[in-house]
Amino acid sequence: QLQLVASGGGLVQPGGSLRLSCAASLDYETIGWFRQAPGKGREGISCISVSDGLTDYKGSVKGRFAISRDSTKNTVYLQMSSMKPEDTAVYYCAPGRYCSGGVSYPVPLYWGIGTQVTVSS
Repeated sequence: QLQLVASGGGLVQPGGSLRLSCAASLDYETIGWFRQAPGKGREGISCISVSDGLTDYKGSVKGRFAISRDSTKNTVYLQMSSMKPEDTAVYYCAPGRYCSGGVSYPVPLYWGIGTQVTVSS
């Protein structure tokens, strides 16, 4: 399975916004965003169906984050708004077959390069 590369991370103040990008061939059924906070396990937070654009979110980010795809650029985005310190994590993207509860399944065994997001004043 191809490992994808996430980019666009950085330092942002609480309440601020940031947009992450995931360069991916959109031949997959779904693309999901995951994150791993310091000292915690990796969690899926958002997922998009590539064919029809249907989106799915974990409750902790619903209403604040928006996932989208641009087929012309083979890119999936994660627009993050109203950010909180607990959003601090390394963010990853990964391909899958279906979305459920904001997670793209199956969760991969191997991961591509993530991007660090830090929310702090």
